Amino acid sequence: MKCSLKLALAALVLFGAGCSRRQAMYKQDKYTPLGKSDFFPDHRESRPLIEGTVPQGDHDEHLNKAMVNGQPVNTYPFPITRKEIERGMERFGIFCTPCHSQSGDGWGMVVQRGFKRPPSLHEARLKAVGPSHFFNVITNGIGMMSGYAGQIPPADRWAIAAYIKALQISQDGRLADVPADERAKLEASK
Repeated sequence: MKCSLKLALAALVLFGAGCSRRQAMYKQDKYTPLGKSDFFPDHRESRPLIEGTVPQGDHDEHLNKAMVNGQPVNTYPFPITRKEIERGMERFGIFCTPCHSQSGDGWGMVVQRGFKRPPSLHEARLKAVGPSHFFNVITNGIGMMSGYAGQIPPADRWAIAAYIKALQISQDGRLADVPADERAKLEASK
């Protein structure tokens, strides 16, 4: 009996020591954004940038934010070629089809399993918007969709936007829209 009491007391002491360490780490001194500091003469914890500091990373406003000179734009930050469309199709297949489906109609696999259906990418209102709308939605999310800025690099978000625009155009395509030489190949393959 005395042995089990000693073990229980030892366990309690060890548990208490662990808790006090946790609290000590949690309550350590640290600077917080916009906090007050008595250490600095201006009493701010956040320090101003040192003059001449060069920011790191890619600061191409058009590529990263769909803006130029602080104004929203609806143009691509680079030329869209077949390579970008194919990259967009690949990325769309990975990130977008679970909800939007391969065709973009909004009947993806997760919707078939009970999740809320997203709008069809072929609705008139979505056909009328430019590529920056899709870039911004992929970046920041909208409604039930969360943003993918952490998973998809900006160039791939633009490629997906280009693919979505191509996908939208393809749904209204007619044989007359196909160039004559490509049309001849299609008819020869029948």
